[in-house]
Amino acid sequence: MLAHDQDSLKRTPLYDLHMSLGGKMVPFAGYDMPVQYPAGVLKEHVHTRTKAGLFDVSHMGQLALRPKSGNVEDAARALERLVPQDIVAIAAGRQRYAQFTNDDGGILDDLMVANFGDHLFLVVNAACKAEDEAHLRGNLSDACVIEQLADRALIALQGPKAEAVLAKFCADAPAMKFMDAGPHEVAGIKCFVSRSGYTGEDGFEISVPSGDAERLAKMLLENSDVLPIGLGARDSLRLEAGLCLYGHDIDTSTTPVEAALEWSVQKSRRTGGTRAGGFPGAAKILAHFDGGASRRRVGLRAEGRAPVREGALLFANDAGGEPIGQVTSGGFGPSLSAPVAMGYVPTASSALGTKLFAEVRGQRLPLQVAAMPFVKNTYKR
Repeated sequence: MLAHDQDSLKRTPLYDLHMSLGGKMVPFAGYDMPVQYPAGVLKEHVHTRTKAGLFDVSHMGQLALRPKSGNVEDAARALERLVPQDIVAIAAGRQRYAQFTNDDGGILDDLMVANFGDHLFLVVNAACKAEDEAHLRGNLSDACVIEQLADRALIALQGPKAEAVLAKFCADAPAMKFMDAGPHEVAGIKCFVSRSGYTGEDGFEISVPSGDAERLAKMLLENSDVLPIGLGARDSLRLEAGLCLYGHDIDTSTTPVEAALEWSVQKSRRTGGTRAGGFPGAAKILAHFDGGASRRRVGLRAEGRAPVREGALLFANDAGGEPIGQVTSGGFGPSLSAPVAMGYVPTASSALGTKLFAEVRGQRLPLQVAAMPFVKNTYKR
């Protein structure tokens, strides 16, 4: 990378900490981010699955939707103009996974929406956050004040030891259930804490004022059960958990039904529901719910040891014929000691156990459609 390109990258409030910890920095979504630390991706991955990992996700966008009426339900109803999820039903102190959709039913971004009692708190993807904010301002400014929370960092503490570690700094942590979210004090710092994450493990995401982020991260890292974790292990962890990466597994060309995200769209927004439709692309998305889509995101397990990477074409047989699909995420699953992948195939070829072939370096390697998540999640329900 040219020096001036490196200089143009943004830095999170934890940049100096990453450097002091020996982080190997790479460009990601316009930021200079650690891909790994000296322990290496494999050890970081396993440590998160067995103890606790600390992730810097401050590159993500954080936004507040404040209802002009003072009634948070009005903000929820406004946001339902842009997403197919039931936002009104999110109780105070809870959060929900959602997607911004476009007029063709494609996904503009996926996001988390929390009800903080008097306003909604949104976390959006780093690469999309400017467009997401403009989208909100362009469509919801009549009902909401849209506030960019620029002076906040975001860290994730993930793994089976996460609760025990955080409980030393946040008395509320043990009582929280999966997808609980709201303001909490952590080490005397006023934070926003959710019991959620992107690894399939139990854990927490902590929004902290930028000026306190390094101090809090260092306190958490003082625990011998906690290691800093980079983007490399974050990706292998989320892949094993069967979680979508925006711009790869979901994008403007995929509907929530094609992406196997039906579970995220509540019955109230579907055909016959109390608030059916009313979101961009509703006609196409509801048609997919009612009549099925022609293709589907599936999990894939290779029969050999060679990883099948993003972009590999999928075939119905081991010789000849046109490709029927494509891998959107793939790599080695350290928890399974085997390669895992996900991709899109015709719905007729999406049944568990269906045998397919991936083209890798001129050879067609056998694989099977497999259930996701590949590794059982450990969320505290």
